[in-house]
Amino acid sequence: MAEEISGRKIFSLLEVAKSIQKTISDRYKSSYWIKAEMNKLNYYPHSGHCYPDLVEKSGGKVIAQIRANIWSDDYQKISAEFLRILKEPLKDGIKILFLAHITFRPEYGLALRIIDIDPAFTLGDLEKEKQETITRLQQEGMFDKNKFLKLALMPQRIAVISVQTSKGYADFLEVLGSAGKNYGFRFFYMLFPSLLQGEKAVSAIIGQLRRIRKVARHFDVVAIIRGGGGDIGLSCYNHYQLAKEITLFPLPVITGIGHATNETVTEMVAFENAITPTHLAEFLVGKFGEFQNRIVEAHDRIAERTIRIVREEKVMLGSETKLLRSVTMNLLNLNRYRLSGHILSLSHQPRYIFRRRREALALIRKDFGKWTCTCVNHQKLILDQQRSGLKRNSAFSTDRSGISLDNLEKRLAILDPKNVLKRGYSITLLKGKAIRSIEQVTEGDILETIVFKGKIESIVQSKKKKSDE
Repeated sequence: MAEEISGRKIFSLLEVAKSIQKTISDRYKSSYWIKAEMNKLNYYPHSGHCYPDLVEKSGGKVIAQIRANIWSDDYQKISAEFLRILKEPLKDGIKILFLAHITFRPEYGLALRIIDIDPAFTLGDLEKEKQETITRLQQEGMFDKNKFLKLALMPQRIAVISVQTSKGYADFLEVLGSAGKNYGFRFFYMLFPSLLQGEKAVSAIIGQLRRIRKVARHFDVVAIIRGGGGDIGLSCYNHYQLAKEITLFPLPVITGIGHATNETVTEMVAFENAITPTHLAEFLVGKFGEFQNRIVEAHDRIAERTIRIVREEKVMLGSETKLLRSVTMNLLNLNRYRLSGHILSLSHQPRYIFRRRREALALIRKDFGKWTCTCVNHQKLILDQQRSGLKRNSAFSTDRSGISLDNLEKRLAILDPKNVLKRGYSITLLKGKAIRSIEQVTEGDILETIVFKGKIESIVQSKKKKSDE
């Protein structure tokens, strides 16, 4: 009941809350289907209850939010249905269509009591996210980039993203170890541990991929391995950022996520996808086997061709040997015949040759005497002609040289300093050196001027530089 205090009607908080409770109870008697995003599930294992935070967003902003609750029995039923249809449990960040009662309790306030959730609605939203990721990667031209990388002929250095305790990782290593024991194949692998399902798996896997990128030169391939979980928790593998990181990775990325249905975007963009980690390990072992088969085939082809070539060369060698023997015998017989002819010719021709040579020498001796006399007479005639010419040339040269000497003597007389002074010229000296320029003297200098018949001393009172005219 309200109290009257100083003329004012005052209600307690409980009275107001109970009034709101009665109003909501009278107004919202039935249950309602509502769609919203479950921002946080807030599951408490000890009680089995959940207290989800529900929001509605527009343009990335929260435009409505309300608290909800799912009691333990309802949660068990809803979670089982989600696992059966979505292969995913209830989790944070998914959109849901749920059936709820609107409730208000004075001690807790307004809340929605969720009694059922339609997994088909969430499935459609997850599939929509998957298709949006595929479309975006295709539009950006990145969808098949990792598939176009070149895988090493023997990919033996493997960076593994998995959980150390996972059965899939153990199966993967068992196949690699068996291949090493049975066939001698050698693998090097390093584990980069990561969460493999749930919302945090995306950032965890991306973080390990970026670690591997820094040391990519030490590896041939990256293997993402997940096993033992069936088809549960695969929605993270449809995330755009994870798929983008894989398709742009500098090394081939291969996946063995461990399920047989509903291929994820991560598997679609990977270089190679296997259903299980075991199949993925067999893929790598198979690459070694393919290379080994190629070596064996090459060995067989080389051996076969070598035998064929040796056989053909033996046949050719036999034929060439026979031909060489035949040609050699023919040449020997021909040269024996020629040698016999030469021996016969040599036995008859020396006397004839000597006789011919004596006759030729006699003719040469006779001709040489005649030719010697002729040459001597000719050289005498040439010497007489040269002697006469030399006398004429000597006389002419002597006359010309005498004339030239007379002319030179006259020129020297003209240039004699005495004759120059006699013509009225003089020489001015300063300290015994001839003056050629006005810059050599200063006022007060004593100058000595030499003329034809004596010397004149003078003192410089002033000087005037001649104009350029």
